[in-house]
Order: sequence, then C-alpha cells, then structure tokens
Amino acid sequence: MKIKRVEAFQIYDSRGKPTVECTVTMENGAVGSGFVPSGASTGRTEALELRDRDPRRLRGDAVFSAVRNIEGEIAPVVEGMDVFDQEAVDDTMCDLDGTVNKSRLGGNAILAVSMAVAKAAAAVDRVPLFHYLGGGREYLMPMPQIQLFGGGAHSAWRTDIQDFLVIPVGAEDFPQSLEITHNVYHAAGDWMREHKKYFGVADEGGYWPEFDSHTQVLDAVMKCIELAGYTPGKDVAIALDVAASELYDGALYRFSLEDRALSRDELLGLFMAWCANYPIVSLEDPFSDQDPDGWASIRSELGDRIQLIGDDLFTTNIHLIEKGVERNLANAVLIKPNQIGTLTETLAAIRLTQASSWRPVVSARSGETEDTFISHLAVATNAGQIKVGSFARSERMAKWNELLRIERCLSKKNAVFAGRKIVEPR
Repeated sequence: MKIKRVEAFQIYDSRGKPTVECTVTMENGAVGSGFVPSGASTGRTEALELRDRDPRRLRGDAVFSAVRNIEGEIAPVVEGMDVFDQEAVDDTMCDLDGTVNKSRLGGNAILAVSMAVAKAAAAVDRVPLFHYLGGGREYLMPMPQIQLFGGGAHSAWRTDIQDFLVIPVGAEDFPQSLEITHNVYHAAGDWMREHKKYFGVADEGGYWPEFDSHTQVLDAVMKCIELAGYTPGKDVAIALDVAASELYDGALYRFSLEDRALSRDELLGLFMAWCANYPIVSLEDPFSDQDPDGWASIRSELGDRIQLIGDDLFTTNIHLIEKGVERNLANAVLIKPNQIGTLTETLAAIRLTQASSWRPVVSARSGETEDTFISHLAVATNAGQIKVGSFARSERMAKWNELLRIERCLSKKNAVFAGRKIVEPR
C-alpha cells in the first residue's frame, strides 16, 4: 500500500527541548507517528541531530529546519512509496541526504519518518508493531536495566559514573522484574531521605545523588537492595554505565568527584576491584571510544565474567560493530535508533550483534518522548535486554507499561522471559 501523506511537527522531549514528530498517513486512512529522542552524552560517530542554532528561537535548540527538510525534501520522494518496503524508504532518505552522518537533512528528520513508516505499516496490517517487525515467531521478553542513581551528564556531574543501575536477575517473568525494580527504587528513595542524600531526580528518573566517592554509591546500592528485602547478586545485580569517553582527556581518565586522574591500567584495576567486591554483571563504556587498548585490556581480564557493552564505541553502526568484533573489544552492543538514524540500519546492527554471539541491549536516550517504539523493537528482535532509564517519569514508565501490555498480548508459549542468563557472556 502506498504512502499518501508525510507531515512533520516540532514537539518537546522529556527535558523540555524541541524534537521532531512525523506522521505518515496511508491511502486507507491508517496513520503512524514517530517521535525522536535526544541524547546528552553522545558519541562522536552518531547521526547528526539537526538544530537551528538560532539564539532568537528556543535558545538555539529549535528543530524547524529538520521539520522543513521532512516536508520540503523527504515527503515529495517518500509519498507514493510502498509502506511495506521499509528498506527502500530508508535507503531513499539516506541517498537524498547524501552524507555519512545524515548531517544535511538531519538524523532526527530521517529517523522520525523511518519510525512513522513502520508504525503506519503495522496499522495497515492491524497488528501490534512488535508483531509486524518480528514476523510472529516466538518472542523473548527483555530483562530490564533500571537506573537507580544518575550521574555524569545526566545530573550535573554529581558523580563521574553516568548510571548506577540494578538488574532484577532473580525475576521469573517480566512483571516480577518490574515488581522487584519498584521495591528497590522506592527503598532507595527512603534511604536517601533518611540519610539526607537526596538531591533531586536525574534526567532519566533515577535519584540525583550526593556522595563523596563512587564506592559510597556502590555501598548505597547494596544497602538499598537489602532494604527492599533482596539478596545482592542473587535477586538483584548491579550494572554501571561509565560513559568513559566523557572522562578521557587523551591520556588519563579524570574523576572530579574524587579529585583524581587514572591511567588506563589504574582504571582497569579499579573496575576489577569493584567487580570483585560488588555483584556487578555489566559495564557499559568502561573505556573511551578513542582508547581501543583499554577496551582490549578489560575484554581480556573480565570479558568471560561480565557483560561489556559498547555504546560510544559502536553508536549502532554496523561498520564499527564489525571492527569491534574483529578485535574482540566487547561482548555486547547498546542499540539506539537515533544514533544511526533509520530503522533499517538499527535492525542490521541488532542482527550483526546477535550473529556475532554478542548481546544487543536496546536503549532509550536521556531526552526521551512518550513514544514506546523501542519497547516493541526489543521484543520484535529478541534482543533480550532493554534500558530506558529509571522507574519514574512518564516517558520512562510508558515504555515499561507498554512491555507489560505486549506480554499480555502474547500467550505464555509465545513469550519467554530472558532471565539471568541473558546478561552472562556467551
């Protein structure tokens, strides 16, 4: 069925900053919409997020130029195309843009259309998006990673580590994973208020901490798990998003909270000590994307014990993932559609990751919208893990709630919960 009309609008994300919405309308009246998120901590090789940079409008953050690009350039070539040929639509937009990083039309413009086309196709077929993308086979409900304390660029650098997360590894099904999360999250809030550590809420809904060292934060995570009635490691494990590219000056990794700078070997030693003393099962971006030797060292020392996720290292780009696999730098890849700019390229990145026996982890951004696209993406691709922020703020809860709806939509024999093994290296 042919696409009849493509429209675009400026809306606002969870930080109150402008972003792009696209609506695709079909000949039969079916409609699909795509809302594009925005990151605060971004990789060098991400698709470009086009903003107007006019200080007279919305502090320079307006996206009217991206909206105009959709309506003035993309719409005329996409209208009339087959909505079911996602790859052709996405390739056409990439060719029209003509740049490596989608900088002419904007990755935010292209992705909004790409997402809207997929949703419109599902609407035409009258099936849920996960079913349309996944083809109706058995599905894997993902294990959630939930931010407990936010740091780095998400909370004005109150800690240098960007995310302190919990993973409910003891859960037997997806609803129980959220119940465990609920209990730990609210136990953390009680603990912080009692100890006067509460400083606010970070961009992704986790608590904005006030600690003097990262070890104090890890100790607090352990305590909060126990206060919720769980055993650290057995019921609830710990994950860290280090976002080390933000800490690297080309030679040393600078931890402002503790007023110290660490060499590559010293940082590796710190991670090894933390993993020995705490039930850490996953590290994301432990080294900078410009420090492949750091990645190789931690892969050698810890890669057979814990999950090592590349975010800035790969930016959902199949060429970078291929290089990482060849050099054996990690064992998992963070998947963010707006890093690469189209659904087709996102799906290719997931397939390559899985074919390499690595783990894909579907992820939201710190500047999110109410769109639940990635909930469907995680289930459709059997990614096995999803990371959308914390257990607060409606742009986060919308995605957790959508996963609950998806599970209810599936029979038990068609939906399996990922479980503890999904975070174990293969």
